[in-house]
Amino acid sequence: MFYVFDQTVTTAHVVGAEAEILMELTEGVIHQVDVLFQDGCDHAVNVQIFKGIHQLWPTNRGKAMRGNATVISFREFEELESVRTVLKALVWGDGTVTGVEVIIQIGLLPKRVIQPLSFDELLRAAAGM
Repeated sequence: MFYVFDQTVTTAHVVGAEAEILMELTEGVIHQVDVLFQDGCDHAVNVQIFKGIHQLWPTNRGKAMRGNATVISFREFEELESVRTVLKALVWGDGTVTGVEVIIQIGLLPKRVIQPLSFDELLRAAAGM
């Protein structure tokens, strides 16, 4: 499954008044994350993604992903154990960029699809048990 969330950035979306995207997801494992910055973002539009109060991406706290006419795409293994998990993205610009869109795509699969055997099951299989 792929979930898609988008936000149009305006001059009102600045530090302290960031746009918030609430991304409701189901139980499973996030295996792919894509953040698409429309042409015109000019590396002045910032995106951070949180799970609760913990910043997931980018991993270094306080930093943000930026780009222009580009996609930041990466593989992940972030397990969501709740039937309903809400991640939050903060999106903001420098106060001059307006009318550009940021699109966040999240690939989510059931854990049994990504990891069909547990670690213990793998060890037993390797030992021929």
